Amino acid sequence: MQGTKKLIRGQHNLPSFSQGFDSGGSAVTIGAFDGVHCGHREVLEHLKREAVKRGLSTTVITFEPLPGEFLFPEKAPPRLMTFREKFRALDALGIDHLLCLRFNDELRTMSPRDFVERIFVNGLCARYIAFGDDFRFGKERAGDLTFTESLADEFGYEVVPTSTYDFAGERVSSTRIRSVLLEADFGEAANLLGRRFTLSGKVLKGKQLGRQIGSPTANIALKRVKSPLHGVYAVRVSGAGLVDAPAVANVGVRPTVNDGSLANLEVHLFDFARDIYGERLKVEFMTKLRDEKKFDSLDALKAAIARDQQSARDWHAANPA
Repeated sequence: MQGTKKLIRGQHNLPSFSQGFDSGGSAVTIGAFDGVHCGHREVLEHLKREAVKRGLSTTVITFEPLPGEFLFPEKAPPRLMTFREKFRALDALGIDHLLCLRFNDELRTMSPRDFVERIFVNGLCARYIAFGDDFRFGKERAGDLTFTESLADEFGYEVVPTSTYDFAGERVSSTRIRSVLLEADFGEAANLLGRRFTLSGKVLKGKQLGRQIGSPTANIALKRVKSPLHGVYAVRVSGAGLVDAPAVANVGVRPTVNDGSLANLEVHLFDFARDIYGERLKVEFMTKLRDEKKFDSLDALKAAIARDQQSARDWHAANPA
């Protein structure tokens, strides 16, 4: 991953990182930052403003896997972003450093005091810390804003709570965005995210079933256990020399061909025949055409795909990029 910010992978790399500070230190925030939505952006803009006032660099702390994925893998909500997408989004917003902590039993059972001392103070030279009053860290989730404040004088940092960001009278959150995506309300999702919702990834060689039934698709690795979307959609595709190219996409488990339980993203680009294996594509979701469905035969599936393609073509014709 290229970018202006330094990516710090894990606690073990913190000693060499902390030696790189001059007389200053860092302004730090912490959280999942899934989606890097409008609420997150408010936090990050606040962090940048306060860092400039104090002559500090900015650092975001996040986790891989996300805590919910480690603790409750079957119940964890689908990600809005892969780690790569999150890194790029934070980089684009001008954050200086991203610390990615591996969430495991060692981190989960670390005492809140050790977390503050090892991560915030010794690791990141934190002079300014900002996060929400609902965030918890450390053993038994005992670390919070109040606990962090209680150590401020001892370790020489400031602590402030971040404020929530409302849209249409309701707090913007990753949970709310997942809900509107399930309803295929992509306009509302864009309002909450500050951009259109996309999925992106590298084009992989699949089983080439689409080619065999006359509808070749680009199979894109989702790099997720679960997908926030399921169904057939009219989409626009960028990457591999394409910009907002009209297409139709299926997100799901392909029940007709018994393809397993992990979600796949398949994209059929209209009037396109170039080999793009290994290229990265960004897929922007415009409107939902139908839910995923199991068909009785491949012929029935082929007929449905033809209808989907025509519906998508009609939508794109009426809504040019």
